[in-house]
Amino acid sequence: MPLSSIPPIQGVTGTGYLPAAETPQPTNGAGFATSLTGAIDNLQQLQSTSNELAIQAVTGDLTDIHNATLASTRAAVTLELVAAVRNKGVDAFNEIMRMQA
Repeated sequence: MPLSSIPPIQGVTGTGYLPAAETPQPTNGAGFATSLTGAIDNLQQLQSTSNELAIQAVTGDLTDIHNATLASTRAAVTLELVAAVRNKGVDAFNEIMRMQA
């Protein structure tokens, strides 16, 4: 599988993962929800690609182990990013719940 067949990573603006927004995002939370949904969808795609390449490596059908290693690393790093965002969201929610009105 050529290197160009591995999809680019999508994720956070300013890190090369997503292009900078041309228009301001709505302040009602829809932009965050859309970004989070997109990140999770991308994570699933990266994990699927990684699994397919791992199966090819085990069966001996893989011609370049570099692609499997790269796909696996991309999936792992993206999973860590999504988990960190989730944890920060839960922390923020808990902090808001502790505030007094």
